[in-house]
Amino acid sequence: MEQQHKVFCLIGKSASGKDTLYRKIRERAEKDGTALLLREVVPYTTRPIRTGEQNGVTYFFETDQEFEDARKAGRVIESRDYNTVHGIWHYYTKDDGQIRLEEGSSLVIGTLESYCSFVRYFGPEKVVPFYIELEDGVRLQRALDREKHPRYAELCRRFLADEQDFSEEKLREAGITRRYVNEDADRCAEEVWKELCRRLDLNR
Repeated sequence: MEQQHKVFCLIGKSASGKDTLYRKIRERAEKDGTALLLREVVPYTTRPIRTGEQNGVTYFFETDQEFEDARKAGRVIESRDYNTVHGIWHYYTKDDGQIRLEEGSSLVIGTLESYCSFVRYFGPEKVVPFYIELEDGVRLQRALDREKHPRYAELCRRFLADEQDFSEEKLREAGITRRYVNEDADRCAEEVWKELCRRLDLNR
C-alpha cells in the first residue's frame, strides 16, 4: 500500500519553543537518515528581521508588495496578519514547491489559524497537528531573553492575542486534543519525534 504523506504542523503560542523543537526534530531526521521523508518548509514574513536571524533559515523575509503579488497570483497557502505597534506584519506559507506530498511529508511551524488553513487547503486527512504548550510565565521570560532589545509593547500585544487565538473553544473547534508540554525541549522533541515516526510508519 502506498504511503500517505502528510503535513505535520507544530503549533503553539508565541515563545512556546516551536522553533527550537523544529530544529531538534530536523536534526534528528538528518541523523536518522529520514530527512527526505520529512521535508523542511521555511515560511515567509514581512516583519523586520531580528538580531541573529538569517534570511531563508527561520523565515524568508519579503516586502509587503511581494506578499501582495504572491496572494494575487494564488500562491499563498495560508497567511496571518498582525496589526502590530510597528504596522501590519504578514506571516505566510507560499505554494513555492517546498511542500510536495506526492514525494514526501513536510514539517511546518504555525498557529492554530494556519493549521486550519492547511486543513482547508490539503484536506483533514493530510494534516496532523502537534500543539505545543508552555506555562505563560516561562513563555514571557523566554520572549524577553531571546531579543537583545525587546519591543515591550509588541510582546504584550502578542501575549494578549494568544489568549484569544488559542482559546479552549477554538482548540476544540479545530479538533486539537493532544498537547505536548515543552518544559524540557529535549524531552518534548523526543515525544513529538516518536509520534512522527509512528505516523510515518517508521520503526525508530
